[in-house]
Amino acid sequence: MTASTTRPVIITVDDDPGVSRSIARDLRRRYGEANRIVRAESPAQALDALKELKLRGEPVALLLADYRMPQMSGIEFLEAAMDLFPLARRVLLTAYADTDAAIQAINVVDLDHYLLKPWNPPEEKLYPVVDAMLDLWKATPEQSGDETRVIGHRWSAPSFAARDFLARNAVPYRWLNVDDEEAKRLLDAAGVDGTTLPVVITPDATVMIAPSESELAGKVGLSTAPAKDFYDLVVVGGGPAGLGAAVYGASEGLRTVLVEQLATGGQAGQSSRIENYLGFPDGVSGAQLTDRARRQAVRFGAELLTTRQVVGLETLGNARRLRFADGSEISAHSVILATGVSYRTLEAPGVGDLSGSGIYYGSATTEGPTCAGAEVYIIGGANSAGQAAVYFSRYAKRVHMLVRGPSLTATMSSYLIDQIDSIDNIEVHTCTQVISCEGSEHLERVTLRNSATGESREVDTEWMFVFIGAAPRTDWLPGDVLRDERGFVLTGPDLHGKPTGWALEREPYHLETSMPGVFAAGDVRAESVKRVASAVGDGAMAVTLVHRYLEML
Repeated sequence: MTASTTRPVIITVDDDPGVSRSIARDLRRRYGEANRIVRAESPAQALDALKELKLRGEPVALLLADYRMPQMSGIEFLEAAMDLFPLARRVLLTAYADTDAAIQAINVVDLDHYLLKPWNPPEEKLYPVVDAMLDLWKATPEQSGDETRVIGHRWSAPSFAARDFLARNAVPYRWLNVDDEEAKRLLDAAGVDGTTLPVVITPDATVMIAPSESELAGKVGLSTAPAKDFYDLVVVGGGPAGLGAAVYGASEGLRTVLVEQLATGGQAGQSSRIENYLGFPDGVSGAQLTDRARRQAVRFGAELLTTRQVVGLETLGNARRLRFADGSEISAHSVILATGVSYRTLEAPGVGDLSGSGIYYGSATTEGPTCAGAEVYIIGGANSAGQAAVYFSRYAKRVHMLVRGPSLTATMSSYLIDQIDSIDNIEVHTCTQVISCEGSEHLERVTLRNSATGESREVDTEWMFVFIGAAPRTDWLPGDVLRDERGFVLTGPDLHGKPTGWALEREPYHLETSMPGVFAAGDVRAESVKRVASAVGDGAMAVTLVHRYLEML
């Protein structure tokens, strides 16, 4: 039995038999035809049911759990259930006195909603919540209980790229080393010898050998082609600024499409923990924040396209036309550039050959458990490097931070410096840079130099993660979109009046570029504040200015 031939499951767990029967009755009345309602009167019974559903390949769409239950609270149950069905929506049933616990659960288990008991009348207090949860579940890629399986090698750069792509796009997958017995059985069944990696097997039994990102996206349920030829707004880039723009644009009625080259979230999406973002006192991972924003944008009607590289932009009257790398095009009344920045490559002998095989750009959180007991080197001194050091310290024997400057104070937030100081297995090496990297099939040795003393030393390591500054992704823009000497896009007041070729009587709006109707938001904008909150604010402000621009057409 597969997800395509069975009804999605809604499971409820409450130790009060009366409440349990009541909510199951109300759910069957409205959802029993399209969904299977499973009722449990204890967390243990519910977990047993979930394990059976997992083995049978049945999809679970929604979990509703009472907060106060013996042996295991509703929060603990939902946390355990996430391991089996991470894409199922999660709702906590709680009394008014327990609302603080429900709010706490938002951070602990990424709770989607909480319901106060009693929920009468269900037409007003229960069904709207369940409707929203089921809509979110249906909009989530790869909603079946089955997982995509990736067969590869630990030091294979293409294998890492496939895993990283799936993880960053919130697609469930299972990693199998090519030498594992289960991997060998799957390869035999597929008639593949495993010499070319990775081999990706999707839940519908499609076998792909070393697929491209666009091929992979198309098979795991990610959208790659626009539904329309013309939009009110095209957002280029899916980081915090782009997601913010997509949410506000779609929620305010604009026909909005977001175009992303790799995966939504940008650099923020790779962060293991963001602790200074408003509204998350206990912190939130970049992946969680990205997933919520992505679901929110889709809920409001925005289209999200992945693996689409934009290579051109031009003006056609009141329209702005974007050209993709494959030659196809998309047009809109307005465009928001939110392409963010990319990590600069480390310029040292041996680095290029070992990229993806022990040397990684960004945090690559999929590699965390694999680093258990190892010596890990983090290159960089900004917040992203600090967050990665904290994350890898959970697994590694020791984390070494290599910083070019004399201290972290000029580049890292104070709270993060204090946190790093308190972790025994993180060691900060100031005035230190990488001179060369060596290894045969993967990274094995790194040569370091202390710029203060001039001394060099060689260290053995298989893991290095690079965070050394950022370069804007603006090479593809036409010359009439003005940029500063570093490539960041100039907007509004930074253009110093009407730029050459500006055809309108008014001056550019605050976030508008030198091309009317094209705006810039987030890190790609010159003189922007490089923080997640400011990027989201830029995205929201840009949509307001888009409305102003559209009113003038």
